[in-house]
Amino acid sequence: MGRDRETLLRKYHQARWDEEIICEMDVPGERGILVPEAEAGIQEAVGDGTSRIPENLRRKQPPALPEINQMRVNRHYMRLSQETLGTDVNIDISQGTCTMKYSPKIQEHVATRNPGMAEIHPLQDESTIQGILHVYYQFEQFLKEISGLDRFSFQPGGGAQGVFTNASMVRAYHASRGDHQRDEVITTMFSHPCDAATGATAGYKVVTLMPDDTGYPHVDAMKAAVSERTAGIFITNPEDTGLYNPQIKEFVDIAHGVGALCSYDQANANGLLGIARAKEAGFDLCHFNVHKTFSMPHACMGPAIGAVGVVDELKRYLPLPRVEFDGERYTLDYRGEPESIGRVRSFLGNAQGVLKAYAWVMQLGADGLREVAECSVLNNNYMLKKLSEVPGVVIQYSEEKRRLEQVRYSWGKLNRDTGVGTDDINRRIADYGIQHYWPSHHPWIVPEPFTLEPCESYSKDDIDEYVAVLRQISKEAYENPELVKSAPHNSAIHKVPAPSIDEPERIAVTWRQYVKKQAAKNSG
Repeated sequence: MGRDRETLLRKYHQARWDEEIICEMDVPGERGILVPEAEAGIQEAVGDGTSRIPENLRRKQPPALPEINQMRVNRHYMRLSQETLGTDVNIDISQGTCTMKYSPKIQEHVATRNPGMAEIHPLQDESTIQGILHVYYQFEQFLKEISGLDRFSFQPGGGAQGVFTNASMVRAYHASRGDHQRDEVITTMFSHPCDAATGATAGYKVVTLMPDDTGYPHVDAMKAAVSERTAGIFITNPEDTGLYNPQIKEFVDIAHGVGALCSYDQANANGLLGIARAKEAGFDLCHFNVHKTFSMPHACMGPAIGAVGVVDELKRYLPLPRVEFDGERYTLDYRGEPESIGRVRSFLGNAQGVLKAYAWVMQLGADGLREVAECSVLNNNYMLKKLSEVPGVVIQYSEEKRRLEQVRYSWGKLNRDTGVGTDDINRRIADYGIQHYWPSHHPWIVPEPFTLEPCESYSKDDIDEYVAVLRQISKEAYENPELVKSAPHNSAIHKVPAPSIDEPERIAVTWRQYVKKQAAKNSG
């Protein structure tokens, strides 16, 4: 059968198993595997395995793990896998700003199936981990060339922690100079919210510049915002609208003019690889989301890597340890500089993630990285043109402007015409085998937003199919809005009644919490 060749729509219906929570499947005495007793030689060397553990660190009772045989465990998780959508199952253009690209499976193989990586331990002697230290060192050289900055750390556990690391280095820099009056940072409304949030977490007052009719702030607004209190600017470019601010160098120069540092949030860098660099724009710090731009899987929002880079003047503030190379041997420098902000995460961060990203870059080379950017921009502008023809879609700030790797669209007109909003459509697309899309951060400056990013992984056919789904839903909204509002109808879980997410007494994120709440409910 396949999809309808004329409409490009698929007849899709997801499996629904009404599966129990695995802890509810417990059968006392049932086993999936029998753990062998320790051999006599091992017992002689380490004893019973618990006596050397301090009393205050021992469990008072065994963990409450479910007792289930192996076949039932396997069946349980296979069923759950049929109720899940993701990059390997559906067209995942939906996650704007997240760059949901395809991750070649060879990367998973080298990072997880190679015993040298799967069994590596961060406390091994340096002589036994020369291979992964080489990968760290080489990947740093790649990012130095891509960004133009001078040193990198891969310790942060994601983009937001990377920006927080930069904010911490900005604070340390000014403190070392005695500039204690600098208590403000500047960001923009369409920069990632972590640019404001991490500045606030680091103790700064956050000044947010609003966009004008161009989609980004005016230079005059930047001039009015800076002062001797400005510690730095934290800005995403292109912003989450997909618009690249052509005056970014002026913004940086204005900040430098008052002694502030400039941190470049490059989570949206997929359309810039090999084309534009942080160095030429004058930035002092930057970060890349390795789990986006460099094809390391998100893995349900982690494990991730926020690679942070700095110019030479700021390298003494980078987290420790750092990988050094003397021409013959790789070492871990835990001493570094006394002004280092110290660790922001254990050891070197996610070693397997760095290896995956390294493998991806090695497969592509310099020319391939630039082609990634060019294909991303081409895909995005093709999709922009197709979606501009869908009834109800509005593209703000669009006059004579092309986007880079993503667009923040609006269903504002559709909502005014039919009452159907972006959240309704977000649920309805599940009925066509699409996971969901990402609207935008709150507050919604663009009304009824949806943000799409068809990076280089997707073909013209993929984009055409995705647009066909949105075109069909637009048609449904105008003809039968209740069909869209009551969606999804074909997915594993139908519409979740609101406002259950706002009722803490009904929410349990762990089994232990669930048991406690059930006990409290029954006793009440």
